[in-house]
Parts: sequence; structure tokens; C-alpha cells
Amino acid sequence: MSSDTKKNMKDASLEELAQHRLVIEAVAPMIDGGRFAAKAVEGWPFAIEADIFGDGHEVVAAAVVLPDGREERMAFVDNDRWGAEVTFDRNGPSSFKIIAWRDLWGTWARDTRKKIDAGQDVAVEMKEAADLLSRTKAPRGSAGTLKALATAAKKGNAETLLTAEAAELMNRIGPRGNVTEYPMEIPVWVDRERAAFSAWYELFPRSAGSAGRHGTFRDVIGRLDYVRDLGFDVLYFPPIHPIGTTNRKGKNNALRAEPGDVGSPYAIGSPEGGMTDVHPELGTLEDLDALVAAAREKGLEIALDIALNASPDHPWIEEHPDWFERRPDGSIKFAENPPKKYEDIVNFRYYNDDGSPNAPFWKAVRDIFLFWADRGVLCFRVDNPHTKPFPFWEWIIAEVRDAHPGAIFLSEAFTRPKVMKRLAKLGFNQSYTYYTWRNTKADLAEYLTELTTEECRDHMRPNFFTNTPDINPYFNHTSGRPGFRTRALMAGSLVGNWGMYSGFELCEADWLPPKDEYLDSEKYELKHRDYDAPGHIKEDVRLINHIRRTEPAMRDFRNLRFYHASDDRVLYYGRFDRSSGSYLLFHVLIDPFNPAEFSFEVPLWEFGLPDDGAIGVVDMVHGNGFDWHGKTHILGLDPQTRPYAIWKLVPREAE
Repeated sequence: MSSDTKKNMKDASLEELAQHRLVIEAVAPMIDGGRFAAKAVEGWPFAIEADIFGDGHEVVAAAVVLPDGREERMAFVDNDRWGAEVTFDRNGPSSFKIIAWRDLWGTWARDTRKKIDAGQDVAVEMKEAADLLSRTKAPRGSAGTLKALATAAKKGNAETLLTAEAAELMNRIGPRGNVTEYPMEIPVWVDRERAAFSAWYELFPRSAGSAGRHGTFRDVIGRLDYVRDLGFDVLYFPPIHPIGTTNRKGKNNALRAEPGDVGSPYAIGSPEGGMTDVHPELGTLEDLDALVAAAREKGLEIALDIALNASPDHPWIEEHPDWFERRPDGSIKFAENPPKKYEDIVNFRYYNDDGSPNAPFWKAVRDIFLFWADRGVLCFRVDNPHTKPFPFWEWIIAEVRDAHPGAIFLSEAFTRPKVMKRLAKLGFNQSYTYYTWRNTKADLAEYLTELTTEECRDHMRPNFFTNTPDINPYFNHTSGRPGFRTRALMAGSLVGNWGMYSGFELCEADWLPPKDEYLDSEKYELKHRDYDAPGHIKEDVRLINHIRRTEPAMRDFRNLRFYHASDDRVLYYGRFDRSSGSYLLFHVLIDPFNPAEFSFEVPLWEFGLPDDGAIGVVDMVHGNGFDWHGKTHILGLDPQTRPYAIWKLVPREAE
């Protein structure tokens, strides 16, 4: 290498280094150094922060730059931390950049004001101002103002140059020194709102018929008004495909089915078809299309369960034998969780023996999602995604989103925390959580604090399901009706997405010990319910869903804050949205057996009010309004009457 070449490389390196005089670091949100996209919502504020500083004492300025070239100025927060809020106006992939610069005019104005206040001569500073103004290009409509400032500089009229109006103009158009750009664009995935804010209701279409009869999609159309009346906006079905007969499970997960047993819908596939077909007793694809259209007219979306489980009768076994795992003797491999063996399900083969992906199979699964999305179904609950390879899901989700950016993937993965979070990073819009097993005040507060304050808040959106066909939580089958009321209320008010499996509103809790499972599980039989049976909690469900729809504070779960109540059986929390003036407080008595009387603090400090201040309150349960005077108050809750209270705060200036 010649000496000239070495010199040019050094000069290039020096030039590149010199372009980064300012420091931009600790950018947030940025997931794993930009390896994955942070999640935003179309039209919602998206907060961005970074540490930004430089040498010396010059005034620094910074901005977030969006893909369309828009700049959103960042504001100083504290300790060299800067922040801005931006909005993305399109569902799909996006990004942002951060730039910073030495604010030449801002530095001049600050220092000149100090010199004037100290009685010093600023003639040289007027020449500096004239030079800065000459380097400023006036945008349309600002030429006159800029010319007036230049005239003032020539005349030595410093006060004209130091007005707020001059500062505002030059902040926008003034020359920038040592512009520094963060070395990468930060990826963002922008979802439609339902990915972040939704209420799911799960039912088995085959149980929608009259007693003793297998239900159909047309029967489900008759249930839509019920689901909508409860306030849900997503109606979710377990698998709707043909069910295998080989090794079919009987009632209560019996290994042998009796004549007439309908089997588990998770054992997918028969001579009638596979995962792009529907069970013949449910109807036809055209019937499903009619259901999807009818639901849409009522403001409901249909969600389908994508369970990558093949029964031994699945047509792919004959058509694509290399898509299935085999034992050394050549026999097909059943699903196992030793010592359990699920002989009504066989395992797919995701990778070949040489470590390469089983590409034809991957593409076939992608096409399953695309098939249903093309028929108007864009919400998918994915069964056990943590048992499938991570690269598989990353590729599948990207492929589906490329054609349908509005697709929503709900990860059903009650698994290790880091696995659950990895799936969210890969693209799952929503995630099942540990909510069903968090019962105490301390457990709930600790878990929600993690979800709302740690890095996962920017990529993992929890969906709090109260129960599932697989999970009848211990708390539910021991707490009685008060426990069902509080679990529904908390699921709907603590996070943006929540869900409920049919029968929860009827307080169904028959238990099949020793595990948290249902006796006479609907997974293995038809279940016909009286939805008006005494003891239901439909009013509670309607109430929380109504508050969710009408109060903006309920949308972004990251605004959750916990407050002090003197009884450890009472969970006390708030959801505040200052931009809309929506301020809600919740008291929930977690003990389903005993009443509580406790003191609590009204968070007057959140509104800049003194401890003896007053604030308006609306009781969201009963509708009456009054004032709270002072910070500390006493409240009683009884699980047999109403185990929760919901308050809307109305600051004086908002009345």
C-alpha cells in the first residue's frame, strides 16, 4: 500500500470521526441494538429518548427524523437526557433517526444576554449575529422577518435580536454546527390500534347450537349480539378444521373415545382436509365468510387459532411424508411431553437432518396464514409458539405482514419469561402472560411493574386472559363469584388487551384435580350453557369494557401507576392520560371472602395540588359525583356486594 493511499485512509478516518463531535447514545426505544423493531401504534404518541451532549458549554439541539423527512424537535429532560414524541400515520414498517447539532444562534443569544446584563459592550456580538443571519436561508413566508433581524444586527439593536419571536424563528431555520447523526436508523413496527387495545372473547363454534346439536358458523352469527353487548371486539375460535379419528381423545381427555365423542379440535386433519379447510359439521367456507362479514358489521373481528398440530389422519402425511418427524424405525413420531404421549397428534419437521430449514413446509404454513387473511381474518392466536423454532416465526410473520400489515399475532406461550419476550421481539403483536397465576397484591404489582417499566414495554404487549379451555386457575375454582368479578375487572383495567373464555362470565369453575383444568372440558365435548343463569357477572364485564371504550386513559397500558392503600388485600392503581384529561383510579379487594376497610391516598400531587387540596370525583360504578378534600380517605369494600371501586378524577380546571 502506497504512502498516499495510507494518508488518504487516515484523512478519511479523521473526516468521519470529526463528523461526530456531539454524542448521541442510550437511544430508546431500541430493542437489542436495533436487531428487532420497537412497537408503535398508528396515530398514537411514540416516545423517543436519548442521551445527547457535547464538549464545552455550547447550546445543543436535537431532533428525531422520520422516514418522510419530518423533524420533531427533542426537548431537554434532565441530566443530558432528551426526549420527543412522534406519531406514525401508517400501519407497517417504519424507523426513526436522531440528529444533534451545536445551536449557533442559541449559544450566541444566551451569551449575548449575559454580557448585556453585565453591562459589557456587544458590538462584536452584533457582527457575529449578522454573520449567522447571512448564513440562514429563509423559508417561504419568513424572508421579511429575517431581513428585519439582519437590519437590527447592522444597527446594533440587540434587544430586537433577543426577542422570543427571533429565538423561535432561528430555532427553526438558524445555521447548525457540527451536525451529528446517530449511526443507524432505529426500526419500528407500526401496528393498527387493535393490536394494542382489544378485548377478546373465546367460544367454540361447535357449542353454539341448541342442546344436543353440533353448532355451526350460522349458529355463531346468532351469538354475535351477545358478544358485542358484553363489549368485546374480537371473537376468537379454537381450531375450526376437520378433526382426526385415529387415537381420538374422549371426554375429559380420556385416551379412548366413545361413539359420538367429538374429539379435540387441536388434533387437526382428516380425509375432509387440513388447516385451510373447515370441519364439515361447522358448515362451509362460504358459511364462515358470511360469519366474518356479519361480525364486521357489528364491529367485531374474527380470530382463528393456528395450531400446528396434525392428527395421524392429516392429508399431508400421505402427500408430504418428509414434513413429519420419524423415529429410527421409520414410524411417525407422536407429540410427547415425557412421560405423556399425545397419540392423537404427530410432530412436524421444521429442519432437515443437515440443519437447513424444511423450506417447503415453512412456505406451506405461511400460506395457511395468507389463506385465512385473504378471506378477511387478520387476527391469529398461535398455539404453543414456543415449541417451534424462533427463525420459523420471524420468517412467517414477516412474510404475512408483507402482504397484510394489519395482521395481528397473539402468542399463546405460558413459558419462561425470556422465551415469551423473545417471541414478542420476533413480531408477535400480543402475548399471553402469567396473569392467571398472579393473585396477591405483591405478585400483581411486581409483575405489572416489570411489564410497564422495563425494556419489554416497548416490544411485548400483554394480553391478560382470565382463563382458557386449558386453564381453570386455582384462584377461580376456590374464590366463588367475588373472585371472578375481580379477575375480570383487573384483566380489563390493568393492560390494553384482555380476554375471556366463554363460561367465565357464568363463574364456571368445576375442577378436574390435581391440575388447574376444567371438569368436562369443552375441548373434548359440546357444552351448551344458559347464559342468563343466576350468579353471572355480565354486568361487571360490560362495565369494564364500557370504561375501556370511553376513557382514553385505558388505551396505553404503560401509563399504569400503583398507589398506596393500607390493606395488603387491596390493589390500588391509576391510569392517567393527560392529553385527554382522562384520570381513573381503581380499588380492587383481592380477598374474595372477607370485607376490608382501609385508608388510601388520593394522588393530589399528580395535579400539583397540596395535601389539603380538593379534587372532583365521579363514581364510575354508580354515576354520582362529589369532591375529595385532602389526601387521605377511608373506604370499605365487601366481596359479597362489590369487591371493587372505580373513580374518575375531575381536576378543577377540567370542570
